[in-house]
Amino acid sequence: MHSLSLGAMGASALRPTRWFLLLLFAALLFLGMPDALAHAVAEGDKGFIQESSGVMVLPFIYMGAKHMITGYDHLLFLFGVIFFLYRLKDVALYVTLFAMGHTVTLLFGVLAEVSISAYVIDAIIGFSVVYKALDNLGAFQRWLGYQPNTKGATLIFGLLHGFGLATKIQEYEISPDGLIPNLIAFNVGVEIGQLLALSAILIVMGYWRRTASFWRHAYTSNVAMMSAGFLLMGYQLTGLIVSQ
Repeated sequence: MHSLSLGAMGASALRPTRWFLLLLFAALLFLGMPDALAHAVAEGDKGFIQESSGVMVLPFIYMGAKHMITGYDHLLFLFGVIFFLYRLKDVALYVTLFAMGHTVTLLFGVLAEVSISAYVIDAIIGFSVVYKALDNLGAFQRWLGYQPNTKGATLIFGLLHGFGLATKIQEYEISPDGLIPNLIAFNVGVEIGQLLALSAILIVMGYWRRTASFWRHAYTSNVAMMSAGFLLMGYQLTGLIVSQ
């Protein structure tokens, strides 16, 4: 049984009351979050970034790891990516593709000063969560008649996620003194945080997959993830409109 089987279950697998509860939970989750969402940097870290000068490897590794562990949009996407991956080599391949994309655009975006609206890029990141949930539900094969390349999609969305962080970092005007080593250290921290978060997710998923409830709730879980992605998109697009 695989993701296509979830699509075969149809909407009947999710009762109206469950739809309501899922949407309510997701709405409370996002409305309860601070104004600056997943790519925000804490005020203390912001001040440190603005005032620091010279090579500071360990502090930037710490901030990178902290960003990833608290970056729920990254984690939601990774959760969707590994949802139906059972072999560690497959998990490693997809996570590596995501990390490659994330690394390239983080470094390129900051060094080349590529500026993208934080609202726009975070809305696109929300869309990546929706996309992966629909992919897991087998929607594209039903709608389009073929399966988009999942590896290519993971790499592309990794590139977009990296631009999200690069856009936020540029707002804090990092000192050019030690910029490249600090950026590399920050990215190393991001990958460390990703591995830590991924390890926890895999442990939980491993236990869950051994239970009979996994297939009963797999469809619901992906619908919940899709709902969260839509809410993130709506939040960011609303912010973009209001800020004009």
